[in-house]
Amino acid sequence: MSEKSRILVTGGSGLVGKAIQAVVEGGEKRNDEEWFFITSKDADLTDTVQTKALFEKLKPTHVIHLAAMVGGLFRNLKYNLDFLRNNIKINDNVLHTSYEYGVKKVVSCLSTCIFPDKTTYPIDETMRLIDVQNRAYHVQHGCHFTSVIPTNVFGPHDNFSIEDGHVLPGLMNKVYKAKGAPLRQFIYSLDLARLFIWVLREYPEIDPIILSVGEEDEVSIKKSEMDC
Repeated sequence: MSEKSRILVTGGSGLVGKAIQAVVEGGEKRNDEEWFFITSKDADLTDTVQTKALFEKLKPTHVIHLAAMVGGLFRNLKYNLDFLRNNIKINDNVLHTSYEYGVKKVVSCLSTCIFPDKTTYPIDETMRLIDVQNRAYHVQHGCHFTSVIPTNVFGPHDNFSIEDGHVLPGLMNKVYKAKGAPLRQFIYSLDLARLFIWVLREYPEIDPIILSVGEEDEVSIKKSEMDC
């Protein structure tokens, strides 16, 4: 009988973490899997000692890494240094501790928010720091660390804060004063959750996978405002 996979999900109380938990508990969980959804109350992942203690306690074989300092555009602009420093610490602690504890696979979550406004395509790994780390761990240690880049996520447990909210909850709260011309892509959190689980189980590459729609399926901000 094969040993059970022990899957640690960091950032378990967030939009995507809650969606994955809902999908897993709704029937997606396999008999050979144990899932652990942890939050900042369980461990401060900016702290190396606490991160190692968490891994020692749960002994994960797989990790879905969602924990991060997050927020909408205004919070990013206001606290950009804090975002950089805290997320570098979190990512380094989770990836290096995963390596030290022999984790078989790590799937991290990136964001469309990190893409620069004016850039060339395709966007390469030099523009995504955790991507650089994933590749380095693969080259130097053979680790299977990869990442997912979802488009704008919406769904249950979203953040409706005026300062921290993303596009759709901001529109619903009538605080996003767009004129309507910009186009955006959106993905429902439960659909993203199912794709995350597929990536964890089936996706073999180190290169990040972009979970988005084609340009023909983009939605205008004006239409989103009308729908709200």
